[in-house]
Amino acid sequence: MRQRTLADGTAVSALCLGAMWFGTRTDEATAFAILDRFVEAGGTLIDTADNYAFWADNGAGGESEAVLGRWLADRGARDQVVISTKVGAQPTVPGTTWRESGEGLSAAAIRSAVEGSLRRLGTDHVDVYWAHVEDRTVPIEETVDAFASLVEQGTVGVVGASNFALWKVERARAVARSQRRPGYTCLQLRHSYLRPRLDVIRPDDHVFGNVDAGTLDYVRSEPDMSLWAYSPLLSGTYARTDRPLHAVYDHPGTPARRAALREVADTIGATPNQVVLAWLMGGDPPIIPVVGVSSVEQLDEVLGAADLELDDELRRRLDEAEGI
Repeated sequence: MRQRTLADGTAVSALCLGAMWFGTRTDEATAFAILDRFVEAGGTLIDTADNYAFWADNGAGGESEAVLGRWLADRGARDQVVISTKVGAQPTVPGTTWRESGEGLSAAAIRSAVEGSLRRLGTDHVDVYWAHVEDRTVPIEETVDAFASLVEQGTVGVVGASNFALWKVERARAVARSQRRPGYTCLQLRHSYLRPRLDVIRPDDHVFGNVDAGTLDYVRSEPDMSLWAYSPLLSGTYARTDRPLHAVYDHPGTPARRAALREVADTIGATPNQVVLAWLMGGDPPIIPVVGVSSVEQLDEVLGAADLELDDELRRRLDEAEGI
């Protein structure tokens, strides 16, 4: 499996396994089987969060980390994988949402959250630690200091921002640079081959949760920054006709891009999902897809994209497909 390198020199697999549903929609036995297969195939990067998945019928938050921690302990696998988890969006009041009572990004919240994550994961360090959502009630300097302190004491490898406005990311990085301290070097947002209408925000979505041209330009210009894409397969939309596209993708540009995707997939004997992942991983800048699966069979399809290369002509056909 192809590799990427994080800002601290850590080598990671170019594909990241998303563990959001482990312990809720995905039972523990299935989660263990998925994790085993991922590592067997050369995967090393696993993404979770302290609030996964509080909104599930049987969830309260922390389930995903706990399952992952039990797998790490059972397999003795901590040194084989790179663990990515997040802070900021776990509700502090049962029955509410992260918008209503999220733990936030104060120094106290970050210290408390990382202790809980380490306990559930059964480890003494996290390789990548994310500010999951913005918290504009807390000074940037306080959040930067809290994350930098975790890196400096060895509890965290690198830190990142997810669902942030880009100007907030750069302002936080500027604060860290001015103090010669560790700052954000990872950015995690929603991104896929189909382009969303950025003027339409889902009621349950993050206002600053999508990649746009400015994001790509920024990451290209910052050599230490890696870009990660969550929901790259749009919850099965590329593969299943019974999964309608969300309204944000309902615009004149979509049919042409879907047609180009099918044509390229047929040309190289791959699935549309595999082409989407290869397009992300091989782009400029290269992007790390965070892919969640609910079975080993789904994972095997994803793994088929791990070393899939799209030549310049195939990329041109995909990139130039427009219906506007």
